[in-house]
Amino acid sequence: MSHTFKIESHTFAETRVLVIGDVMLDRYIWGEVERISPEAPVPVVKTGKNSDILGGAGNVAANLSGLGCQVTLIGLVGKDEAGDRLTWLCQDKGIQTKWLEDTQRPTTTKTRVMAQTQQLFRLDSEVAKPLSKEETEAFLHVCEENLKSAQALILSDYGKGVMQTQGVCQRLIGLAQTKGIPVFVDPKGTDWQRYHGATCITPNTNELELVLGEKLGQNEKQITSLVEKTRIEYGLSHLLLTRGADGMCLKSQGNQALFIPTEAREVFDVSGAGDTVISTLAASVAAGCSFENGARLANAAAGSVVAKLGTHPVSLADLKAALSSKKETDFYKTCGKTSAAKKVSFWQENGETVVFTNGCFDLLHHGHVDILHKSKCLGDRLVVGLNSDASVKRLKGEKRPIVKEEDRAAILSALSSVDLVVLFDEDTPIELIRAVRPDILVKGADYKPHEVVGKEVVESYGGRVELVPLREGHSTSGIEKRILKRG
Repeated sequence: MSHTFKIESHTFAETRVLVIGDVMLDRYIWGEVERISPEAPVPVVKTGKNSDILGGAGNVAANLSGLGCQVTLIGLVGKDEAGDRLTWLCQDKGIQTKWLEDTQRPTTTKTRVMAQTQQLFRLDSEVAKPLSKEETEAFLHVCEENLKSAQALILSDYGKGVMQTQGVCQRLIGLAQTKGIPVFVDPKGTDWQRYHGATCITPNTNELELVLGEKLGQNEKQITSLVEKTRIEYGLSHLLLTRGADGMCLKSQGNQALFIPTEAREVFDVSGAGDTVISTLAASVAAGCSFENGARLANAAAGSVVAKLGTHPVSLADLKAALSSKKETDFYKTCGKTSAAKKVSFWQENGETVVFTNGCFDLLHHGHVDILHKSKCLGDRLVVGLNSDASVKRLKGEKRPIVKEEDRAAILSALSSVDLVVLFDEDTPIELIRAVRPDILVKGADYKPHEVVGKEVVESYGGRVELVPLREGHSTSGIEKRILKRG
C-alpha cells in the first residue's frame, strides 16, 4: 500500500474541524455473571466499575481530538447530570463545545451492562424529535458563527432529531459551500435529500441498501454502478462506502471507483468504526490530503479501532502504527502503548497468559529468534517492547541502529512467536511494563534477577520474572564487526 501523505505529529495540529449533530453519553456498567436469578430466568450481574465515554457526534469529535485536530462540537443536551458529564468529557479531551440546552428533553444516554466482555442489554434514555422553530434558528446561528473558522464540517446524524429537523442540513451545507468548506455527512435513515450537495457522505452497506431498496452484492462492477447512481442523484462530489470486512469503495466525480481492502487483522468490536472513518477522512482532506489518500488513511484508522474492545477513538499513534508500508502483510502487529494495554487486558480477561520481553533487535539473528521462541513457550501471548531509533542511538552510540525502527518492527511482526510489537522512546521499558502489566517478564540468563528492569512492578501485582538461556556466539555487535571486516 502506498501513502503519499506522510503522518507527522504536526499533521493535524493546525486543522480546525466543526462537528454538528446528535451528541449522546455512552455509559458502561462492567460486571461478572456467576449465577442465574432465583426470581426469574435472568443472569445476576455482580457490578464493578462504571465508565462514561462520548457517543454519537461526541465520538466523532473524540476521534478528531485523538488525531490532534482543533475541534468544536455543536449539539443538543438536556439540563441534567448526563449533559454536565458530556461537557466534562469534552473538556478533558480539549474539545470546545457549543450546546443548545433543552429543559424539555433529557440528554440522550445509552447505558450498556457488560459481563465477561459481552453486552447483556442496553438502556436508552432519549426523546428523539425535531427542534422547534425557535430552537432551529438559535441552533443555526451558533453553527454559522463557528463555521467561519472551520476547514471542514462534519454532520453526524444519529436520528435523534437535530439533523432531521426540516431545513437544518440544507442550510448548513449551503453555508459551508459559500465559504468553500467541504462537508462530510454520516447519514441516517432513507431521506438523503437533506444531504443533497454535500461534499461526501460515508454510508455503510446496510445504509446504502436501504436507500437503494436493493442489495449491493459482491460484484465490483455492480457496486460501482449503484454507488455512482447514488452519488449523482444526491449531488455529491464523493461517496465513500464502508463495506465491513470487504473494505471500502470510494467513488469521486470524474474518477474510477477505488476499492480498498480491509485493514483489520483481528476484529474485536466494530462499535464506532464509522465515526473513525468520517473523522479521519475529514481531518486528512482538511490537512491537504487527496480524497483517495484520505480514504486509505480512514481505512487504516478503522482497522485499528475495530481491533479493540468497545468504542475507542483512534489516536495519532494508532494511525502511525497502522501506516507502515509493511502493513500489507498479515504479520504486522505493531501498535502504540495505549492500544497494547487494552489488547493485553482483553487477552488476560479471556484467561490467556501474557509474556513480555524487550530489546533493540537490531540485525535480527538466531539468538534473538531463539529467545523469542523460548519466551512464547512460557505463556499464550508474547508482547515485545522495541526500542525506538532515538532510544537505540542513546544506548548503543551514534552509528546505531543499523536497521530503522519500522523495519525492525515489521521483521519482528513476521515471527509466529510474536503477537504484539510496541515501540518505546525511553531508555528502559519500565513505563511500557507498567501500562501493559504482563503476567511474565522475560530476559536472557546473562542478567541477574535484581538487574531486570520492571521486576518490582511485575511482582507487585503477582507476576513473575523468568530468565531464559541464551544461544552462544550470536550478537548484533559480532555481526556488525564481521561485516565491517569483510568490507
